Parts: sequence; C-alpha cells; structure tokens
Amino acid sequence: MLSHLSAALLLPPRRLLSSSPRTLTRACSLLRGSRRMEPAVVRCLPGEPKLTISFRLDGSNKHMLRDQDEALGKVLSRISNNIAKGQGKAKKKTKRIKGQQPSCEAPEPTVVKLYCGGGGGGEVADTVLNSEAWQDGAKRAHFTNAELPASLMAEFPVCPNLELEFGNLQDCEFTWHKENTPNTRSESSQIFITQSNKCKNERLGCGRVHVPSNQDIGHRLKLRCTPKDGERSGQVKELISVGAVEAGPGVCTFDNRHAYTIKEAEWPSARVMSYNILADVYAQTELSKTVLYPYCAPYALQLDYRLNLIKKELAGYNADIICLQEVDKAVFTDSLTPTLDAFGLDGVFRVKDKQHEGLATFYRRSKFKLLSQHDIMLSEALSSEALHSELLERLSVNSALKEKTLQRSTTLQVSVLEDLNKPDRKVCVANTHLYFHPKGGNVRLFQMGVALKHLSHVIREVAPGAPLIFCGDFNSLPNSGNIIFYTNAEVPQQHADWSSSGPEESCRMELLSDFPPLLSACGQPAYTNYVGGFHGCLDYIFIQPDSMQVEQVIPLPSHQEVTTYEALPSVAHPSDHIALVCDLRWNP
Repeated sequence: MLSHLSAALLLPPRRLLSSSPRTLTRACSLLRGSRRMEPAVVRCLPGEPKLTISFRLDGSNKHMLRDQDEALGKVLSRISNNIAKGQGKAKKKTKRIKGQQPSCEAPEPTVVKLYCGGGGGGEVADTVLNSEAWQDGAKRAHFTNAELPASLMAEFPVCPNLELEFGNLQDCEFTWHKENTPNTRSESSQIFITQSNKCKNERLGCGRVHVPSNQDIGHRLKLRCTPKDGERSGQVKELISVGAVEAGPGVCTFDNRHAYTIKEAEWPSARVMSYNILADVYAQTELSKTVLYPYCAPYALQLDYRLNLIKKELAGYNADIICLQEVDKAVFTDSLTPTLDAFGLDGVFRVKDKQHEGLATFYRRSKFKLLSQHDIMLSEALSSEALHSELLERLSVNSALKEKTLQRSTTLQVSVLEDLNKPDRKVCVANTHLYFHPKGGNVRLFQMGVALKHLSHVIREVAPGAPLIFCGDFNSLPNSGNIIFYTNAEVPQQHADWSSSGPEESCRMELLSDFPPLLSACGQPAYTNYVGGFHGCLDYIFIQPDSMQVEQVIPLPSHQEVTTYEALPSVAHPSDHIALVCDLRWNP
C-alpha cells in the first residue's frame, strides 16, 4: 500500500495510551490522571523498509526507527521498557539525593496501547504490522523545520524559515509574543513545547511577518505556528528567538525610495528590480575588511546584520520581478526564499560553477507563472553548442584570450514567465553577473555575444514575440564596448575593449547583436557602485524599446545619503551596489 504513495506520509491521528501506577503521583497534577493520550507522527518514505515514529511521552520527545514489516506489539513493548528504565533512573536519583539506599525492585511495567482516531477509533491489535498499524489514511499539515532569524532589529521585518508538509503556508496561523522581562540570557532554544513555556509574555500581533517596534528592544520574540491545510490543523510548534530585539540603524539609504513604491504596479505594468547584494563569501574576506571596505564598521559587514537591511529593502519596493546577483546559496534558501515567499514572491536560483554564490530571480506569483528555465554557463555554451561555433572560431585566433574566456564560470539565468492575467502574454527575464576584472572588457564582449545569441534562440523557440528584460551587474561602464554592443546592436573592431588586457590578448572583430538596439531602462546613473576607491555605473536593466516602455524609474539615493558613512556598504546600506528599480509597461 505504501509503495504507491509518491510523497512522505504524515499521520498524526494515531495516539498512544500509557498507564502506570508508578507515574500517577507525579503526573496527575499536570495531566489530571494516569492515562495519557499522546499524538504520534509517522513518517514513511516510499520504497524504504523503515518508518520513523515520533511522539511526546512524559514531557520528552521520542523518535523511533522501526521496520515496516515488524509487529506493532514489539514497538509498544520497546516504548514500555524505555518508560520503565526512565522511571527507574529517576527513582534511584531521588533516593541518592535523599541519602536512601536504592531499591533493587524492578519498576512496574507501563502498559502502552495504540489507538486510532484520537482514541475514538478503537485499539490497534499488537499483531498488526507497522505498515498498517500506524496508518489511517489521513495526512495532516506538519512543520519539518521551523526557526527564527538569529538577528532581530526594531523596525525591520522578521519572518520565520518554515518547511511544511501536507499544508499550505498561506493557510497557517501565526501569533507573535514578546517576553515581558527583558532578555538577560545569552542562550536559548529555538524550539520549545507549549507546556514547558512558563514565561509570561505579551501578544504583539498575528501574521507570518512581524515588524518589531522600538518598544520591543531588549526583549526576545516568541512565535506560535499552527500548520494548516484549509481548515485542517496539524501539531502546533512554538519558537523563541535566540537573541533579543536590537536597535536598528535609523534612516537607511532606501527609506526615501520606498515612498515611490508603497503600492504595487498596476497591470499591465510590472515593477522590475536588479541588485547585486554583495555575497557574504566576499564581504568577509580580509581584503574586503582592510582594503575594499575599511571605512565600514565590522558589525555592518556581518551577514546577519546585512540581511535585516536587505530583506527590508527588497520588501519595500513591492517589485514584481527581482533579479539578484552575488546571492549565497544559504542566503537564498534560508533567508530570502522564506521572506519573499511571505511577501508573495517565488524564486529560482542558479549557483556559479564551483562557487558558493550565484543568481536569483523572484517573481510575484499572483501575476506571473514560471513556464521554463534556460540557464547556461557562458563558457560551457560557447565551447560546446553549435549555436556559438562561429564566435568560438573567431575567439580561437588568440589562444591566450580563448583560455581566459573559457575558464570563467559566469552564468546566465533565463526564466520565461507567463502573465496570469493574460496567458498568451509572456516575457523573457535574463539575469547575469559578468566577469569583474577592470581589464576584462574583451572577455565580457565574448560573454555577451554568447548571452544575446542564447536569449534570441530561447525566445524564438519557446516564447515567440516575447519581450526581453535583461538585468544584471554587467561590470561595464557606459562607454565600454559591452554597453555600446547593447545600445547600438554592434561593436566595431576598432573599439579599445578588444585589446583591454594588452596586445598579447587582442582579438579585434566586428560583433553584431541578434537583437535590435536595447534601452537602459534606468538610464546611465553617475554610479550604481560606490566604494572607497571607485564609483561608476555597472548595473543595468535593458529592455526592447519597440515592445516595452518605461513608466517610472525609482530615484537613486542622493549623493549625501550614499556618502553619509563615506561609501558603501555602510551601517545604512547592505551592499557596495545600489538597486535599480523601474516600472515597465508592454502592450497587453
């Protein structure tokens, strides 16, 4: 029977009933009797010989891994023996404390029975196999993982990281509380059981996302999560924050920008955002701390601190399409995905080859549906796909440049989205982060030759007529060959970037685009990257002006805001780049 199931089973309705005269005295005040009914959660993966039985008995969590073809009686006997051993150890410890001689008398056995349907469905016979005994055909919502962020700041959104089986996060119920007594402990458990929580607390509100106020500073937060699937509820889980709420940095560089994005863009427009959020693997290097960002307070380079700012900034733009660069794998999974999911966005991730960071694209699920993905590593596509054979042949004229270009792990993330308001209305969203080296203009030209050829092929084969939105950190100034390639649809062989790394790696050629001239939707700001030793425009959102129009460009922070703490990143800005945000409209 279980072999036909395609997902893990979660079966909470089975209940264990235990009865023991020796536990009556210490249990009756809490449980009002010696007979205790405890829900059992059973997890059974199709094709595996074992199942896991989890339950709570006498105040502690129990987990058992048992054979599916084993008789139920053996499991119940094992539970009974464990209870007896625990009672024996507790009694010996009590007598030692009181100075009494421990008794050799064996503990009286505890009777353990399994009942279905909350006890109303009758006792399950000991001879029934585990594969049948623990199953009654009902699946209940259940959190397989639940935790709060490690760092909490006043006026910054807090969202739990939740993994749910057999339920819908949109149906789940959440209640937030804070400890009335300010936190004085440095350690605490993330997960605790309701019955063991004896601290008085004050209710703050409900909802999956909570924004602590300044009145919460110094207090730890508590969250009660009820997993649900429609009206059906699963076992409640309660969380407590590891640390207390801390004071925020005050005004951030993005606060004034949020005044332009209080509301979502109205159909048929869409708000698009591109942002290099500075990967933690780069922010924490000695080079970053001492050379690149020596002006930045060390705590402001810490990931937990920066994530508070990043999540608030992203949520406040109310964007429909978000393209991010330098996204750590763990940041995507554990932080951005749960937070942006709570704000109505789904996301996809593409990690760079042999690295720990990559590209992420999020889209508002009430407006768009992901139809297909067509991600590539540019060097791999150049060397192996017939589509790029002509470009590879021209690159091969210079072996040194060819080797350097093919060593790059630069990735192109491509997502084809469908408009839910009008299913035949599609858009191709591309996201990339090009080779970073200041003298790598020639490498970047070949990378973009591959990228635009690939995008043209995807649109032609998968979504004919769909407009292109191309976001990213292109590591290219406005006068570079790369940007000329986009905006003019060609780059002449005389352009200096063909020899950007010296005459020994020169490869001059005329490069033609598969697209008509593209438009930089946010123009060419004075800078989108501002660090101590450099500032310039490196980030762009390119569109096809014949099929898409710019309705609004969200103003960038003022120069005074950017330089308040000398440069970026800072205590008021989480990255060395500045997000580009604009509203785009294309014909419905």
